[in-house]
Amino acid sequence: MRAHRDPGSVKLVVVVKEASLEQIIKLRELGVKDFGENYAQQLVKKYDSVPDATWHFIGRIQTNKIKYIVPRCEYIHSVCRQEEIVEIERVASKLKKRQKILIEVNVSGEETKAGVEPGSLSELLTFSSNFPHVEVIGLMTMAPLVEDAEQVRWVFRKLRELRDELVDRWPNVVHLSMGMTNDFEVAIEEGATMVRIGRAILKGE
Repeated sequence: MRAHRDPGSVKLVVVVKEASLEQIIKLRELGVKDFGENYAQQLVKKYDSVPDATWHFIGRIQTNKIKYIVPRCEYIHSVCRQEEIVEIERVASKLKKRQKILIEVNVSGEETKAGVEPGSLSELLTFSSNFPHVEVIGLMTMAPLVEDAEQVRWVFRKLRELRDELVDRWPNVVHLSMGMTNDFEVAIEEGATMVRIGRAILKGE
């Protein structure tokens, strides 16, 4: 309401990396449709417990685990390397699937964060266009963990500005996956279309 946005324009992805199968089933019964998982092994275990859910892979990608991710996930949020795109294409082509991905951008410049540097984003998008079974539908980022979310508003604003600069050349790059338990409100105000929330739901924080 503060951002004057339609609630339907923001997809809630519930992060279940620390959730039990019972919690995931209960969340689905309560109406949660989109689940985010960080680990391929956990994704395999949890996937069958809610077969009518939409799964998002949001963790760091190991190329040898992509064969487990692509068959199960509608969206892969954390793509940032050419070799990941090559392997996603290989697996998706076998499944005759067009895999939706988001490019992770290291907006904050933190060395501990994954993601492509903003200046290299266009190069990776150009590379991705060579693969018919890979569709880039947005950008993703993680902001630094801070007490006051206002301190990281600039990170979310920068990702939106990057998306806006690309839209003429890459019209399918529309989604902004940004915002977690500590900062999702600011992320929504800055244009997030997907928020990844775990603790606030599972632990009531």
